[in-house]
Amino acid sequence: MAEEGAGAQAQQQPQLKMNILAQFIRDMSFENILAQKGGATDIQPDVQVQVNLDAKKRNVDHQYEVSIKLNVTSKAKESDVVLFVLEMDYAGVFHIENVPEDQLHPFLLIECPRMLFPFVRRVVSDVTRDGGFPPLNLENIDFVALYRNELLRRQQAEAASATKS
Repeated sequence: MAEEGAGAQAQQQPQLKMNILAQFIRDMSFENILAQKGGATDIQPDVQVQVNLDAKKRNVDHQYEVSIKLNVTSKAKESDVVLFVLEMDYAGVFHIENVPEDQLHPFLLIECPRMLFPFVRRVVSDVTRDGGFPPLNLENIDFVALYRNELLRRQQAEAASATKS
């Protein structure tokens, strides 16, 4: 009897709803420093990628804007000379319903960026190719690890500021 009650209760929980309403490049900059300086083109690159995430509630019910901010720097392995710099802020507008309040923050900063990432990867590949370099195919980003690292960083910052007070 208890199992039947639990099954009925699970069926009554509202279904998660998530739709991507829009996605867009908010800001992008690509500098081909190698071409500006007239350097050699047979250089082995060392590519560094920094990722920041942001999420905010919009004025419309159940709508959130999530952005992936990338900073990609490519340097020559031998000389540490900068080859190119790509900065991009890629955003998505999501309609999300029935996510428990305590799970909304991780949902916005893990699941939503996962949905946007294939599009970000394509834009980066196209821009680097069109900018005169081999297409840069970004490795998958572990958004769960990124989220956990940011939580840990914030906790450490709070603990450090508490001990100074």
